[in-house]
Amino acid sequence: MIWEKRFRGTGLSDSAAFHRISLYFPRYLRFGAIFLLLTTAILSPAREKKVLQYGAGLIVNVPVPEPEVEQVVEEVAGNTIIRGTKEYNKDEYVAGAVAAASTPVFPAWTEGGKVFYKVRKAALDPRNFKESADVGTLAVRYVVQPQGDKNTVLRIDALFVEDFRHGVHTSNGSVESAEYKDIQDHIAAIELVKAETEEALQAKQERLAKGTSGVGGDKDPFHNPPSTVESNASASAKVETATVESPTGQTAPVSAPQSFPAPTSATPPQPVAPVAPAANDQSAESLEQHVAELRQQVERLVKKPGAPLQSAPFHTASTLKSLQPGAEVLILISTPYWYGVETHDGDHGWIRRDQLEQVP
Repeated sequence: MIWEKRFRGTGLSDSAAFHRISLYFPRYLRFGAIFLLLTTAILSPAREKKVLQYGAGLIVNVPVPEPEVEQVVEEVAGNTIIRGTKEYNKDEYVAGAVAAASTPVFPAWTEGGKVFYKVRKAALDPRNFKESADVGTLAVRYVVQPQGDKNTVLRIDALFVEDFRHGVHTSNGSVESAEYKDIQDHIAAIELVKAETEEALQAKQERLAKGTSGVGGDKDPFHNPPSTVESNASASAKVETATVESPTGQTAPVSAPQSFPAPTSATPPQPVAPVAPAANDQSAESLEQHVAELRQQVERLVKKPGAPLQSAPFHTASTLKSLQPGAEVLILISTPYWYGVETHDGDHGWIRRDQLEQVP
């Protein structure tokens, strides 16, 4: 009560008031208040730093040569999907985007490298953009820059610009991360295909080396299978065509050369009955059938009006040569949408699955 009477109706400065009050506060409460003030001062910059994360974009060094990264980025930029954002809660991404050579959403790029854009117009309030609440243009920019012979610098940025107020809204990084994840998946698939192709070529070289040395050599997969089939087939043909002539001039097939008793008047000559096919004939037929089934599994024909043999399993990959309709190819690698094939001339490349058909 003495404190109240003494200071009632009088004005105090902030420092004096804090000093007077601290005299009457218990010690543990004073330390708690000081701790609260220090904690607030420390956390304030952290909250400010979180806000500044909008518009940071993504810059990453990819340990892959620049031409390969450029090819993948061009493929991703043209896939009509912008990941890491959505227009409605039920969606998983924004669809309907198109690849573009430029867009007014971003200023002109002047720092070198190859630039790609993916643009979605009339996007409605896309998520993960700062304070976006209108209809506008959603755009992603990819910049590919070489970093030596084996590395590439990839930069990804995303912006949303309103149609009416023309306000620019920056991404919180989710779009850039999701698009880079898609690029990573494409690069990993290419590396896997390259490894499998190298293994297949190495195995083929080993088979050819064995064939040259005369040990277990395989024939060209486009031609008849191993020599045992040919030998068995020729043996079968000889058995079927071998005949012996009787004294009466009649002929009959036999399975092997035999001796016949001299004909007498008591026993008139009779024609020899046909002999059942040998066991090796049946084995030869079954082997030929098995080989035909295998060939049907790995051989394909190019559909009309022909197809390009491409250097990689991408629509934008370079064309190695054009294959005519009906050209035969051998499947070496199979993916969900592409075949890695070998032609009669020994060329290797990629053809879309829907451009090939099975051998009749």
